[in-house]
Formats: sequence, C-alpha cells, structure tokens
Amino acid sequence: MSSRFTSLEGGVVAPVGFVCSGVSAGLKKSGKRDVAILAAQEACPAAAVFTLNSMAAPPVHLSRAHIASGMARAVVTNSGNANACTGAQGMRDAEAMARACADSLGVDASMVLVASTGVIGMPLPIERVTAGIADAAALLDSADGTSAAEAIMTTDTFPKQIALSVDVDGSRYVVGGMAKGSGMIMPNMATMLAYVTTDAPLTSEATRAALTTATTRTFNRISVDSDTSTNDMVVLMASGAAGGDAIAPDSPRYEPVAAAIEEVCRELARMIVRDGEGATKLITVTVRGAASEDDAHEAALSIANSPLFKTAIFGADANWGRVVMAVGKSRAKVDPDAIEVIFAGITTCKHGTGFLFDEKAAAIALANDEIDVIVDLHIGEGQATVLTCDLSYEYVRINGDYRT
Repeated sequence: MSSRFTSLEGGVVAPVGFVCSGVSAGLKKSGKRDVAILAAQEACPAAAVFTLNSMAAPPVHLSRAHIASGMARAVVTNSGNANACTGAQGMRDAEAMARACADSLGVDASMVLVASTGVIGMPLPIERVTAGIADAAALLDSADGTSAAEAIMTTDTFPKQIALSVDVDGSRYVVGGMAKGSGMIMPNMATMLAYVTTDAPLTSEATRAALTTATTRTFNRISVDSDTSTNDMVVLMASGAAGGDAIAPDSPRYEPVAAAIEEVCRELARMIVRDGEGATKLITVTVRGAASEDDAHEAALSIANSPLFKTAIFGADANWGRVVMAVGKSRAKVDPDAIEVIFAGITTCKHGTGFLFDEKAAAIALANDEIDVIVDLHIGEGQATVLTCDLSYEYVRINGDYRT
C-alpha cells in the first residue's frame, strides 16, 4: 500500500456519516448472516457500475435505474440467492427489498440500491428477506463493518474489508470498503459485489469519475475463472461528512481522494483473487513491451484466463508454452521471434523459443503463494497487469456441488 495512505479499522463505516449491519434471515442453510444494510445518514452523491452480462439480474436493473439521479441513501443486500433469471417476480422482489429498506429509513425507495448474490434461478423467499431487512435496520451501527461484510459473503472464506485515510491540504478524508467474491469472477463493468464509502465532499460527477477510473484499473483487471456474474455491482457513496467545499473532478483536492478510492478498490480486488475458490496462489501477470496498453491488457487477460496456465501454476510447473499459447490466441499484436517469458524471476523463453533454465529452482520459486509472471513482447511501450489465481482440485469440488 502506498505510504500516502494510513490504514484504519472499521471497514466500510470508517468514514464519518455511514452505518451498517448484517443479520441472518434464514436464506443460508448454515444460518450465517445473509442480509446487510449499508446506509448514509442522509442522501448523498453516489455512483455505481454494473455487470455487462446480458442476463443481468433484476436487482441490477433496479439499481441502475435508482442510481441515475447521482444520489443514494442506502444499499440493501441479500446473499444465498442471486434473484437472477427469476422473471417479473424477481423484479417485484427487488422492488420489495428497496421499499422495505426505504421504509425502515424513512426515505423514498428510489434512494435505495439493491444487490443479491448466490444461486441463480431460484425464487427469492421475499418474506424472509424483508423480515431480515427490518432486523438489520434496527441494528444499524457505525462501530464496525464486519457484520455487513460477513452478510454479503457466499463461498468467500473471509470477509473482505479495508479502510484508509489521506491528508489533503490540512483536511483528513477517509475511504472505506467491503467486497464479496470468490468464484464466477471476471468483472466486466463497466457474483462480485463491492461497496466503497468516503466522507470526502465529492460531487455526483466526481463520484462517477473516481469510480469509473478505479474500477477500470482494479476490478476489471482481475480474473478467477473468466466468468462474469449476472449480479456484479460496485457502488461508491460520498457522505461529505468530513466537511469543506465540494470536490469536483477539476478540484485540486480531487486527485488525492480519487487515488485513495482506487487504492481501496485495488486492495479489495487483491482480496477477491486471493480468496478465489480453491485458490492456493495469487498470480500477478504483467505484459509489457506491447504495441499498446489495450494489447497488453488483452494478452495478460488471455493468460490469466487460461485453465492450462492456471493448472500449471498450481502444479509449480514453469510451462512457458501455455503462456505463449495464451498470448497467441489473444488479439494482441505479437512478433513470434521476440516474445520473452519470465516465471517468478526465472527466464524460461527468449526470442520466442525455449531458454535453458534450472527446473528445480523454478519449481521451488513457483511453490510460493504469490507468483509474478512477466511477458515482454518487445514491440512497443504498452504495459498492463492482471491479477488471477491458480486452478486447483478444490475449485472443481466447490463448484461441482455448489447448489447441493
């Protein structure tokens, strides 16, 4: 993490002006928390980005409509059921969630965003959900974000939350965040959910600009299994409770706050990949020397999404052939005689062909739980990095009986 920022406790409610809670409404067989509310103390500038999956769930459509005003008061989430592919009833249920949360806060339903995550295609037990919303509303608190971070989880093995502060011209602004995501992860935004809060006085335009940039550079550069969920959503809310003049995109105070928001998103994205279903290794794939940044991103994502590459890393096998294969199948411009591949600091391919290396040393390096893979195309200045994880036996086990 950059030294520009100071880590804090509290997660998503570390910024002044926010409360949250998480309860069990009986949606999960385990009895764990499954309904969460995150609310600002009053309606505030907000922005959101959503999945581009054409089978987007009713909560996505409803939240997209509600956020159009650039303002929001709360986000209500249920886990254990995605309320996706549920037809007209699914939309009615999403609307009922918004109304239940709005009634508990005494605001209009249009000020509430809705998110659902879990199994696709199952009717939402809306009576349980609305009862859970009432319970959660009675427990709203600013002390800690853990209960809400736990309530949005599905196959996650740990709650993902972070908070940090940044000092700007004598003012101290706090940015907090929580996220869920473990499988069905390759966001294309514009079953991952992320909520970011700040007490900086951002305008609606500034929240949109900051979130769009942050998402592009963080959440849209991770992949666990190349699958884009029907329910992906990232929300940014700015309470402005830290005080001071409004911060617009052209304000000199905008860049430091935007950088803090991006850092929170980056750390949450790393947590999601680290927690990839069955993952044993966090992999950083960097492609450099590309014709453009877009080409570098295309090639890096192709590598990160290759099951053959991911299983090779799981087995600590420096199989560079799987890397050049993945680059070659992408749309990136490539000179076959120039490509270079470096596994965990060990060059395995140079000038497009095998380079003698110590297999034992490579196996030891690839046994670590964090692996860097660098590909240099040697044809330009473009560079991009994508985070991914390995593909293990456990991933198959988890997803083989996900519903049962």
